[in-house]
Amino acid sequence: MDTKLLIDAIVQQTTVLIAQLSTAAGIRAPLARLADQVFLELSREIEAQGISRKVAADMFGLAIRTYQKKVQRLTESASEPNRTLWQAVLEHMSSTESQTRRELLEHFRRDDPIVVGSVLNDLVSSGLLYRSGAGDTSIFRIVQEHELMRGQSEARSEALAPLIWLYTYRASGSTPASLRAHFQVEEGALTQAVALLEAGGQLQRTGEGEAASFRASDFVVPVGAERGWEAAVFDHFQTVVQAIGKKARRGAAHSADHDQNGGATLTFDVSAAHPHRAAVLGLLKRMRADVNELWITVQSHNEAQPIPDAEKIEVAFYFGQCVTRPDDE
Repeated sequence: MDTKLLIDAIVQQTTVLIAQLSTAAGIRAPLARLADQVFLELSREIEAQGISRKVAADMFGLAIRTYQKKVQRLTESASEPNRTLWQAVLEHMSSTESQTRRELLEHFRRDDPIVVGSVLNDLVSSGLLYRSGAGDTSIFRIVQEHELMRGQSEARSEALAPLIWLYTYRASGSTPASLRAHFQVEEGALTQAVALLEAGGQLQRTGEGEAASFRASDFVVPVGAERGWEAAVFDHFQTVVQAIGKKARRGAAHSADHDQNGGATLTFDVSAAHPHRAAVLGLLKRMRADVNELWITVQSHNEAQPIPDAEKIEVAFYFGQCVTRPDDE
């Protein structure tokens, strides 16, 4: 098996996904530490597979001492907040009533003025800044500062809540300490997100304070839900990766009729006048209906006769559909 070619292809496709997610819906997610994060997470996982640090260092093309120093440095800085110019400009504008373009360029004189100008245009088009006038004398103001900051905090908690719900469902018995270690976000946002989940009945708490533990009996993001798509996307991606990983670790390079781990991908070519067009495009709808019916049946049985954790076998079934038309980018 030529794993190098496979890894190269997966990395390339993953970078496309990260680029799309980091710019979705006007968001400009910070990427400055992405390479360091990938190195640190990859080194941890390689060592978790039982590979020695000396061999892991050789896999990265590093001397063992250089490898150890790099891992130590990145581990020590993992909790530092990540900042981008986009964030810096927005935070600076939040602390001042107004600024001219000339004043902003002076304040960020260490940065490329073309990049600063692009960031300002992006913030205006995103509805976060208001601009009046033109040229260097144009004036920039933050849009409803206090409401904006409060809205961002609430939105962050609401977006974080489904991810916490999913994490707790997968790792039953989560504690405040384990949630902080896993998500590494502001304490206020984490506390508010947990409170939202408790109020909605998605999380059940046992104990109080740092001794508390959380449990989620299920994880469901309904079709059409405005919140929780991030967790649904991650759940799907994680399940695909785990299924492929299990098959790779077992050395199963081919499929068999008795497989319980794995997947299948079929591509259909149709046209607007194709006789089977409706049947093909309706695959996702039909599959959702069939799988949801089975899930409801199993869930009802489990609520009546709970399965002890020691006996629980988790089966994560994934499916998806992607339609690409001739005029798609």
